[in-house]
Amino acid sequence: MLENKANPTINKSTGLPRKRFYRARAHSNPLSDSHFPIPLSPSHVDYSLHYPQLFPSSDQINGSKIQFADIGCGFGGLLISLSTLFPETLMIGMELRDKVTEYVKERISRLRVANPGQYQNISVVRTNSMKYIPNYFEKGQLSKMFFLFPDPHFKEKNHRRRVISPHLLHEYAYVLQVGGIIYTITDVEELGEWMKSCLENHPMFEALSQEELEADPAVKLLSTATEEGQKVARNGGQTFQAVYRRIVPAS
Repeated sequence: MLENKANPTINKSTGLPRKRFYRARAHSNPLSDSHFPIPLSPSHVDYSLHYPQLFPSSDQINGSKIQFADIGCGFGGLLISLSTLFPETLMIGMELRDKVTEYVKERISRLRVANPGQYQNISVVRTNSMKYIPNYFEKGQLSKMFFLFPDPHFKEKNHRRRVISPHLLHEYAYVLQVGGIIYTITDVEELGEWMKSCLENHPMFEALSQEELEADPAVKLLSTATEEGQKVARNGGQTFQAVYRRIVPAS
C-alpha cells in the first residue's frame, strides 16, 4: 500500500519516506556475516523483483542486464539522479544496512507511482558487496561502478575493510567490461589518496583524462547527488575523487 494517510513515515508534501524513520548506524562491518538471501550466481538474480514493469515474470529474459552498480548506495540519491540521466540503462544499488535499504526500496516505489514510466530502471538490494559481487554480475557485465563516500576505516588494522583495495579491484575488474569506469569520491584526504593509489598501481585500470572527466555527465553527480556530498558542500568541505577506466593490461 502506498497510501500515506495517517502514516507518519511518509512526508505528506512530497509523498516520499522520511529518512528519520530509517536511520541506522553510519557504517556496518563489511567482514561480519549477515543473514540475507544471496543468489547462487548472476543467472539466479530475479530481475522481476527489481524491475517488475520491464520484467513481468522471473522467466522472462529480454537480453537486458544491469550495467551500473552503486556500491554502498546509502539513501539512493545517486540512483535517482542516474535513472533519468540514463533512462535505458538498468542499475542497482547495493547496501549493507537493512533500514537504509528499506528506505531506498520505498523511495523508488513511490517515485514510480508518482511518475508513471519513470524510475523503472533502478533498484536496490541488501547485500555485502565486498563478498558477493560475483554472485550478482557476470564477467564484463558492468559499464560503471560507483563508490561514493565509503567508510574510511581510519585505523590501519581496519584498512582491510576498505571497499577499494588491491584485492577487491581484481573482482571489480572481472565484472567490469573493458572501457568500463570506476568512480570514487571521499571527503577524507587520506582515503582519497589510498583509493587513487590502489587504482593507479593496478595493471587493469588507467585514469581518465581531464577532457574525459569534463565530458562525462556522471562525474558531475559525484559530489552533488548524495546526502553525504550535499553535506560536505554545505560545510564548505573538500572532496577527493579518482575516476579510472578498465583496460586490458599490457602483455
